[in-house]
Amino acid sequence: MSDRTPALDAVHGMLTLSFTVAALHVLWHGARAPRVGRRDRVDLLLHFAMAAAMAAMPWSPGRPLSGRAMAVVFTAAALWFPLSAFRPVRSLGRRPDTAGTAAVFAGRLPPAAGMAAMAWMSRHGAAGVPGTLAADVPSATAAHGHAAAAPTTATLVTAVLAVYLLGCAVRSLTRPMPALRTATAPAHRAAATDPYGHVRDGAMSLGTAVMLLLPH
Repeated sequence: MSDRTPALDAVHGMLTLSFTVAALHVLWHGARAPRVGRRDRVDLLLHFAMAAAMAAMPWSPGRPLSGRAMAVVFTAAALWFPLSAFRPVRSLGRRPDTAGTAAVFAGRLPPAAGMAAMAWMSRHGAAGVPGTLAADVPSATAAHGHAAAAPTTATLVTAVLAVYLLGCAVRSLTRPMPALRTATAPAHRAAATDPYGHVRDGAMSLGTAVMLLLPH
């Protein structure tokens, strides 16, 4: 029996519109900033891939956007964001900027969580609830234990991801616009080159959190 209702379709339609606008904004920003570094290009590509996949996910017949391959791709994307915060020190006499690296690392956690949520939904489907996970358990007792534990674990993971993404969305959507002329810190200068980026990121975090909690 299908879970689709007119109200659910309306929510999915709004989410699709939001993710489509986000994907187009990523393309627009990439076209306006042709001299961005390699890391930034990969970031933009991953943001575009996620936004496009999330826009299509509610309407995918037969769930072609789910499965092991998509989970692997977005798991790798989730690891890329925090790991790429650490850049090698090219000069032997130069001390690493620990505070700057920590700030960059913290700033890359929200997109990492979004990619992780996408990987989670690719494997576990609607509301993070997996299918039959105890089919290969040899004993009936073990099967019962796994069947009882799996939904609880899935619900916990879904809840943690959703709450974190909602927090990221609130933080991004309530941030003031960066000062274009007076930005001095590296993070502020980066924000000034993409003044609407935090709105896009907040909308994506909010949409991903909602998608985690909806059947799709």
